[in-house]
Amino acid sequence: MTRSELVLLLAQRFPQLVQKDAELAVAVIIESIHTALLQGNRVEIRGFGSFGMNYRPSRQARNPKTGAPVRVPAKWVPAFKTGKELRERVMATATPQGVAPGG
Repeated sequence: MTRSELVLLLAQRFPQLVQKDAELAVAVIIESIHTALLQGNRVEIRGFGSFGMNYRPSRQARNPKTGAPVRVPAKWVPAFKTGKELRERVMATATPQGVAPGG
């Protein structure tokens, strides 16, 4: 699902919202998560999951084309961990189209 599909679904589900209001709601939620992560906070949405930041130390990698060693610098990356309720609901339903069980 894309951001525009989410906005459209929100506007359809709540007819009292004009599409511009739905766009604003989605933008505010995403911006709030972004701001919290930048401040070093964790964002938890009960029943859905949590957003946080993971530290990846620097490492030695290889250029797949040439095989030459490449230094990858340390960095912080955003991460999402599903909540128990979401995980259980997904596991209880049929597998998504195009995704083979086990990988």
